[in-house]
Amino acid sequence: MTRQVYDQFSKDYLEKLLKPYGKVKPSKKLAGEIREIDIWFSPFAKQNMSINTLGLLGKFARKPAIFETYRNAVSAEEICDCMSKILDVRGALRRRAKRKKIRFRPAKTPQLWILTPTASKRRLSGFHAISKESWLSGIYFLGTEIRTAIVAIHQLPCIQETLWLRILGRGSVQKQAIDELESLPENHPFRQGTLEVLYNLQQHLQVNQELEEDDRELIMRLAPLYQQDLEQAIQKARQEAIQETRQEDIEREVRLIMRLINRQIGEIDLPLTEQVRQLSIEQVEFLAEALFDFSTVSDLESWLLQQGD
Repeated sequence: MTRQVYDQFSKDYLEKLLKPYGKVKPSKKLAGEIREIDIWFSPFAKQNMSINTLGLLGKFARKPAIFETYRNAVSAEEICDCMSKILDVRGALRRRAKRKKIRFRPAKTPQLWILTPTASKRRLSGFHAISKESWLSGIYFLGTEIRTAIVAIHQLPCIQETLWLRILGRGSVQKQAIDELESLPENHPFRQGTLEVLYNLQQHLQVNQELEEDDRELIMRLAPLYQQDLEQAIQKARQEAIQETRQEDIEREVRLIMRLINRQIGEIDLPLTEQVRQLSIEQVEFLAEALFDFSTVSDLESWLLQQGD
């Protein structure tokens, strides 16, 4: 049950982050034996430079990619299953090229990124997964033709560039990432969306009676953030309600003052009408009192001119 909750969380999370930059296919089914790819991502032809905001994840997403995510340390069998998926994808692309009578380019095969919270040296060496100097620590590549890399999230450096991947970690790694997420400016393009996906995860976990310690700690870490956002949402709704009521009062007062103006000095032209409509409710009330002393349109024009001083 918990594993399914985290599977859905990781799919929702990656889909929300990557959707602005390409076509995202979560739970894409493969032909033959019924299997699914967690996330199949195809970037838009014209790259949006804001993808750099996603740091390392954005670097992964500059080219077609497949993401397989795991809540627990990925097993040898799971890595083999991922590799069989990428080979199936390669075979399907090769058959399509043959049908269209075009040259098959292996480099067009999506890169497979296996995202795992931890990975032991023994597990990595068993697949001859190696790091590269041009990449950050924690990223291990298999043979070039296999187009597969294992991302050991717990080994990623704690820098802004890796934040969006460390959110998918667990324990202290995930907690640190959530702390960094909280400290981002409220107008950050991915802050609120990420929090909403995390809150959804929190609610799903809370109905589960058999939680691991990491899960309970995650719920407790998210609780004050959720409460804070809830209070802000309530406050915003109240302010909007007050503003709507105030705007309705202004419109009602303006309709009334326009009738009084028409009765006192006759109809006025559109520019003057617009000036009256721009008045605050306090100014409209002052105008209602001053109007009794007006006899011509010039009197109204002079009064409006004084309000701008």
